[in-house]
Amino acid sequence: MLISALVTFLVVILILYLINLLPLDGRAKQIARVVVIVIGVISLLKLLAVF
Repeated sequence: MLISALVTFLVVILILYLINLLPLDGRAKQIARVVVIVIGVISLLKLLAVF
């Protein structure tokens, strides 16, 4: 379980880094970051059996 949570966290960090590299305007990057963070938090909560 701990390894799955760590992998999920690292994937979210990697996706956030890749979003920063995209040539988008600031508003689109902010929306993409929020979506990725929300999905990551939901995934972590599912791994911890909260949902």
